[in-house]
Amino acid sequence: MNLTVWGLSWIPFKSLQSQGVHPLWATSIICATSFIFMLVVKPAIWRELFSHPQLLWLLLGAGLTNAFFNTAVAFGDVVRVVLLFYLMPLWAVLLAWPILGEAITPKALARISLGLAGAVLVLYQPTLGFPLPASGSDWAALAGGASFALNNIMLRKLHTNSEAVRALCMFGGAMVLCGLVAAILAAGGSLSWPEAAWKNTDASRTLALWSLLFLVGNLGLQYGAARLPANITAVIMLGEILVAAASAWWLGSGQIRPQDILGGVLIITAPLLIKDKKKASVHAS
Repeated sequence: MNLTVWGLSWIPFKSLQSQGVHPLWATSIICATSFIFMLVVKPAIWRELFSHPQLLWLLLGAGLTNAFFNTAVAFGDVVRVVLLFYLMPLWAVLLAWPILGEAITPKALARISLGLAGAVLVLYQPTLGFPLPASGSDWAALAGGASFALNNIMLRKLHTNSEAVRALCMFGGAMVLCGLVAAILAAGGSLSWPEAAWKNTDASRTLALWSLLFLVGNLGLQYGAARLPANITAVIMLGEILVAAASAWWLGSGQIRPQDILGGVLIITAPLLIKDKKKASVHAS
């Protein structure tokens, strides 16, 4: 569910951008709405948050993911940014070893390799060349992917905490860090302030609808990431690329090429073709 929401998120973000609400502001507002909703529904989760300091790593991971990625998309080439961001499975394998104790097995590396090969096939454009970091936007995209890997790994590590408090951390991190980066850039004249968010009725409705969808998607991510090995979660999340490509084609904003179909097959089948003989154990925090 989460990868579907994020795969389609280009639609509202593009629409909001045209209405004067930058993706950084849109992310902060959407996450603030969900953050407030979680506090209203379950006000007692504050106690759980402050009694488990490790939850701050989840807050940081979610906040940095959104801030880095949205900043990179705003100022860099979108395809390069997405390619570099989706090196995320490599960071997931590396971070899962010290944090979760998940061994770097040949099968895990094979899954990651297949998934990344599929991602490159879908995203690759010859005119861009090999996506080595060459600018601030490129490095931000790379950092965003590493932060997303940390986010998913901490969801697994903190599986004993309630889904409500994990959601609160993720929304809180994105709300604060995206809002902070947007405010700094707006103060420097790099982007506008988000007056249209409350002055434009269509923008307000779009923000309200996608606040709900992101809330549902976030809970779906937590359910899966808390139960699956980190390297499998990382490969499954590559499916977001397929949703984005298919939706862009359906709405006339992109084309489906043979390489997209082949890449999609690799992404979808990577976790299924290469299975571990024993089900990974769940590690307590």
